[in-house]
Amino acid sequence: MATISLRSLSMVALLSAALLQGCGTVPVTPQEKPAGAPHESTTPTPIQTETGELPTQKAPQPSAEAADQQRITVAAVGDIMLGRNYPEEDLPPDDGKEMLEAVSPILHSADIAIGNLEGVLNDGGQPFKKCQESGSCFLFRTPSRFVHRLAEAGFDVVSLANNHARDFGEEGRSATMANLDSMGIRHSGRIGDVASWTVAGRRVAFIAFATSAGSYDLRDIPEMQRLVSGLSAKNDVVIVMFHGGAEGSEMIHVPFSTEIFHGEDRGDVARFARAAVDAGADLVIGSGPHVPRGMELRNDHLIVYSLGNFATYQGINVSGRNGLAPILSVTLDGEGRFVSGHIYSNRQERPAGPQPDPSFSAAKLMAKVTAEDFTEPRLKISEDGSIEKIDGLAAAVAAPAGKMAPARVE
Repeated sequence: MATISLRSLSMVALLSAALLQGCGTVPVTPQEKPAGAPHESTTPTPIQTETGELPTQKAPQPSAEAADQQRITVAAVGDIMLGRNYPEEDLPPDDGKEMLEAVSPILHSADIAIGNLEGVLNDGGQPFKKCQESGSCFLFRTPSRFVHRLAEAGFDVVSLANNHARDFGEEGRSATMANLDSMGIRHSGRIGDVASWTVAGRRVAFIAFATSAGSYDLRDIPEMQRLVSGLSAKNDVVIVMFHGGAEGSEMIHVPFSTEIFHGEDRGDVARFARAAVDAGADLVIGSGPHVPRGMELRNDHLIVYSLGNFATYQGINVSGRNGLAPILSVTLDGEGRFVSGHIYSNRQERPAGPQPDPSFSAAKLMAKVTAEDFTEPRLKISEDGSIEKIDGLAAAVAAPAGKMAPARVE
């Protein structure tokens, strides 16, 4: 296996961060994917995973050296809502043409770019969502033409598993899926909808979970493990995204218990994420709290518990921590194991959208809560956002003193 030192990875990450934070953009290389085009000329195929038996044995795996040579890069972000046209039109200038320009080079440079799409992409329909409390009732409907902004920014696949995906009923989610299909953007969220495609010669599956009706339920751990195990048997890399946990600027820590928000059970995200890895997930990405949370390695597979908000034009608080908009860039080997990563720190600046943050606030926060929440700090997150894996004695030395939440194994 070819070896790359942690120091070399760190230097590369530092250089990338310096270019981004100093200039506001990252140069687009000729290898980058064209806007609106998937990496392969394939269309997303829904997998009806709720019926029939799924295989439990993976096909023969490549050698460690081959896996190292078949690396995949993933760029992931949190919540996206580019503007709404209900009940009144509240849209960014010029239909949001410049809203994602400052950060799109990072998304384009990855093999796979992922985000959580809040609300629906549609031009009509009637609200379906019924709110328990009027003061916390939000309905998000974005004009269908804004799907072009997602394609131009470089997104390959999005989650439609969240508490706003059905704001206009399943008809609204169906319209969203059709609009995404028209631009070659894959999706998962509705039960039966799983994205699977080929990237860099590796078969990749993406499945999204939430605590909302009509979506794969993150609270049903046995069913989740059955689904993930089945996908792992048929794919080389399985990526899981979830929308769960309580919301608010103070919700930066993983509580290692069930979270309740406005009387709703928002799941035990640590139990879910760790069980997903145990079932065969290679990368687990969280959203929902509207603020970033920490991350951990489990058997060399990365779990990030929340990437907060990313591009949420109006209707959502973006002050303080809620305005942090990190992009997590991760390199996986051909078997989905974590190799290296980087947190690109951005902050939402209305009406401009996410902009590079020279103070690295998102990376600093995620480094802090990672160290505080997990008893085995196998990840070292530098101030500028570079992420390294540390082992053995180095991990013990890096462990901070003080109170830490239990690293519970389920």
